Amino acid sequence: MMQRFFALLGCLLLVQGGLAQQKPAYRIFDAKGRKVSYGKMVGQLAQRDIVLFGEYHNNPIIHWLQLITTRDLGQQRSIILGAEMFEADNQEGLTRYVEGTTDAKTFGDEVRLWNNHKTDYEPLVRYAREQKRPFIATNIPRRYASLVARGGFEALDTLPASVKAWIAPLPIPYVDTLPGYRNMLTMMGSHASPNLPRAQAIKDATMAHFILRHYTPGSLFLHFNGTYHSDGYEGILWYLKQTNPALRYATIATVTQNDLGKLLPDHRGRADFIICVDANMTTTY
Repeated sequence: MMQRFFALLGCLLLVQGGLAQQKPAYRIFDAKGRKVSYGKMVGQLAQRDIVLFGEYHNNPIIHWLQLITTRDLGQQRSIILGAEMFEADNQEGLTRYVEGTTDAKTFGDEVRLWNNHKTDYEPLVRYAREQKRPFIATNIPRRYASLVARGGFEALDTLPASVKAWIAPLPIPYVDTLPGYRNMLTMMGSHASPNLPRAQAIKDATMAHFILRHYTPGSLFLHFNGTYHSDGYEGILWYLKQTNPALRYATIATVTQNDLGKLLPDHRGRADFIICVDANMTTTY
């Protein structure tokens, strides 16, 4: 009898020791730094009209979470997908692929795809294709954002109307004192140019413009973008609220930490939900 007791005790100690060694790849926190379950996050997102899912472009955990979140929300709501990774002038090629009228090779020929598209974004596009859900190319064509980075908003004035159709209506409102834009100048130091945050702003404004253009009442628009484009409730969200403050918005931010036990104070308040990924996580590029 005692032998059985000690054998059982040994097994329990081994299990407890194994659990103590478990290292989660991520944890979810709310804006105040309180831990939140994945199920609770999805339940709250399902009640919103537009969700901005901020990512680190090369983080595999975040891309996996984007896919499962999309699937789970798609079971509860009629969803529309959109992404920074696709530029507005490529909408027709993206739509043809999602609707199933072209194959993957034609899609790659017609649409400017990011280098990590196959591993990180193709699963989302494939989901839209399989579920027959719209996928919106929301970003300004890169070459026109580059014009702003070099010459300011004025560089867009001489563009033909056909090109301006791929950009938010001009002139866009712009507040250079917003912390996100101001911090860009601080981070760049002596290399900073006042046009750098303006180039960011024209992207934010354009993504907001195409999100609202394609949003339909009763649906949920799930948008994927670099986390800096929506951190601190600024960027895309700021422009969305300038046009339609009545919609119900939610934001997700991505951060990394060595210790996932507690969200660092600097990360609190970045978004409604903050996904904290182990800083040692491997990257996709």
